[in-house]
Amino acid sequence: MNSQWNALLKNLGEWEGSFTRLSPQGELLEDLPSVVSFSGLNDNQTIRQIVRVGEDEKVLEYSSLGKGIMFFEDGAFSQGSIQLAPFSTFGAEFGFIHGDRRLRLVQLFDKNLKLDRFTLIREHLAGTPPIQNPVLTVDALLGKWVGEAITIYPDLQKPDSYPIEMSLQLNHSGLTQSLSFANRTISSTATVKDSIILFEQTQVQVLLLADGASVTSPLQAQLGQPLFLEVGWLINPNLRQRMFRSYNNKGEWVSLTLVTERKV
Repeated sequence: MNSQWNALLKNLGEWEGSFTRLSPQGELLEDLPSVVSFSGLNDNQTIRQIVRVGEDEKVLEYSSLGKGIMFFEDGAFSQGSIQLAPFSTFGAEFGFIHGDRRLRLVQLFDKNLKLDRFTLIREHLAGTPPIQNPVLTVDALLGKWVGEAITIYPDLQKPDSYPIEMSLQLNHSGLTQSLSFANRTISSTATVKDSIILFEQTQVQVLLLADGASVTSPLQAQLGQPLFLEVGWLINPNLRQRMFRSYNNKGEWVSLTLVTERKV
């Protein structure tokens, strides 16, 4: 079995939780109980996945992975569109795993490539306590974060690994972010209103959510311009993971990056 399939196996088990559907502004649209189970068949050569959300149930069996999905060693993954194209639905799911807990988030754009809706999925292994973190706040993110980024590629070229550092400060003019990686430093400013952080120059929004989750999205995806979709999870006050899918100016999915960072 290849390393991607082995990483998928980190998700085996029965995961209980909820699917919480939200508007682009974070307004609650629907909240449904869920159970998602992964079981290995034929010496784990095949996976049977049963998804129960509310009254609906789907059963899937597969022995290989699709083009749009990639896994990291710890079982974290993202699946979604491999191409940004006009008049087609665009979006992606991001999944994190930490001990007995998983956090997943789906972000979707409509056929005009406008940000449409989110689904936040909070899960725990059956038989374990359903521990959840508080709703994420700007204050919880302030300070200096240092960690490592791992980038993997759909064409299966060799992964890249590099240190990364992020600093977030809040002052009277708004939020200032400084991001340093690969001998580059990028600084940007944003406005903060309730649970929404908006980088006005690029029209990129960060929405702060329950269980320490955050989701970063362009309000309007643009053909002919590179873009990225990101989801973050504050696992505990000093440990955070972020994952982002990057698309080039042709709209092609080119990489997936997982950042693990600690507050210093």
